[in-house]
Amino acid sequence: MKRKDSRLRLRLFGCWQMSVDHRTVDMPLRARRIIALLALRGRLPRSYAAATLWPDTDEQRSQTSLRAVLSDVQRRMPGIVHASNGDLELSAEVSVDVHEFRADAATVLRGERPDLSGVDDLAAVAGGELLPGWYDEWVLVDRERLHHLKLHVTEALSDRLMKDGFFPQALEMAFRAVELDPLRESARRAVIQVYLAEGNPASAVREYRRFRATLREELGVEPTYQLSELVERGSQSSWPVEPGRQPVPDRTYLPTA
Repeated sequence: MKRKDSRLRLRLFGCWQMSVDHRTVDMPLRARRIIALLALRGRLPRSYAAATLWPDTDEQRSQTSLRAVLSDVQRRMPGIVHASNGDLELSAEVSVDVHEFRADAATVLRGERPDLSGVDDLAAVAGGELLPGWYDEWVLVDRERLHHLKLHVTEALSDRLMKDGFFPQALEMAFRAVELDPLRESARRAVIQVYLAEGNPASAVREYRRFRATLREELGVEPTYQLSELVERGSQSSWPVEPGRQPVPDRTYLPTA
């Protein structure tokens, strides 16, 4: 997962940060917002950008505000935003971490084998929170979209690493998925599968118990039969349940003590 060399880099995961030749460029919030919007949404009509950034003002005032912001951005970093035929676009010279994450995600989700020689880079595929502290509607939408993409990517990458025998890295990716959504069963399943694959059934059972306790406390539900069956098979335990019947939710499938 190599990164292209670029003088201009924009970071949106974890914080907003623009750098030129590794030196941070200071920008006012209004300039950061237009740059972030174009980085996330690509080429946009000026009218759409203005309405998105100033949704509570009329068209004339929002367009005036947009012109002032663009003038400020061009004064600070000439050429970073291209304007043509009524559209705005971020310069292709800017490397954006969200774009890199999406490219890495597409590689993993296609089932392609990642470059396992640089496992430190694999952790970066999980990204971070998009623009924390920003609560614009357009940010919230993209934050949620990227959150779900990160879940799918971390689970898929954990599975790929596990199958290739990279158990510590696979477990790290699985736990990243759990951190993203502690109530997501497929994330917990990824952790349990790695434990079983590396020959640690006791750890798999402990993880199952923790997840079951969390579900009971938070939602009042049980893990699915499929997850319970996975742990049972892997740990060579037996249940007092007749073949072909669903376990009763309040009964103990696996030892709790």
